[in-house]
Amino acid sequence: MEKTRVDVIIPTYRPGKEFHNILKRLTKQSFRVNRIIVMNTEEKYWNRSWEAEFPLLEVHHLKKAEFDHGGTRRTAAKLSDGEIMVFMTQDAIPGDPKLIENLMRAFDREDVGAAYARQLPAPDCNFLERYTRSFNYPEESFVKTAADLPRLGIKTFFCSDTCAAYRKSVYEKMGGFVEKTIFNEDMIMAGRMIQSGYGIAYTADARVIHSHNYSALTQFHRNFDLGVSQAEHPEIFQGVSSEGEGIKLVKQTLVYLCRKGRFWLIPVLVLQSGAKYAGFLCGKNYRKLPETIVHWCSMNKSYWK
Repeated sequence: MEKTRVDVIIPTYRPGKEFHNILKRLTKQSFRVNRIIVMNTEEKYWNRSWEAEFPLLEVHHLKKAEFDHGGTRRTAAKLSDGEIMVFMTQDAIPGDPKLIENLMRAFDREDVGAAYARQLPAPDCNFLERYTRSFNYPEESFVKTAADLPRLGIKTFFCSDTCAAYRKSVYEKMGGFVEKTIFNEDMIMAGRMIQSGYGIAYTADARVIHSHNYSALTQFHRNFDLGVSQAEHPEIFQGVSSEGEGIKLVKQTLVYLCRKGRFWLIPVLVLQSGAKYAGFLCGKNYRKLPETIVHWCSMNKSYWK
């Protein structure tokens, strides 16, 4: 894969010093990046000096009303002539200079359509979220295929555009990202690939630093949007178990808290887990809810306009 063209694609909104650090790290990768395509929302928040500092940058500006999780990335993919497209978010910091190189190794397997990186907690990450990161992003790499559906359920489709690479030929064969989606464009694409006989690789040695300390209410809003995305794409998610992985995470986290003597965090776990499940359940059934309630529940409110 040494001569393969790789484009990195990053949607941004009000990018600051952290994003400047990401650009520096991407330009120092052991596997040279062809271009860094930035889809920036609202030109007034963009630092033009970065374009002179980083010649690999190609910036496209859009208005806030034009942004869509799937549509914006779909537009960016059309701008790319890379054989591999690496999608990242503006807060995912490359863990080392071998991020791209290690992601690329996954494509040595011809049946792999996409590969996603391991997300490590940031220094300010709280105790519960640190454990969640280790649950979702373990130390060992693996490749998931349709044969894993009975065992893994919905987790077979798990893929995160926080840092994920796609083989463009397979991406295009799948029809690209959905034009309009509230959330979850990565899992929808991964689901299509799995259903079409391709593999999704988890590359534990490709690392980014990325975590959030979400409140219970924010978890509710986020999981509402997750539920909406699944309800709107039954061709991917219908008949695939979703709740099993969530229950498994809660049980394992409870055991971990008890083992570590962090008993005071158990009510926090219960509150956050309840908020996640309530949000997801409401999202899955959003068509039964009044429009005003749907708008309040959603994190991505512009989607409903």
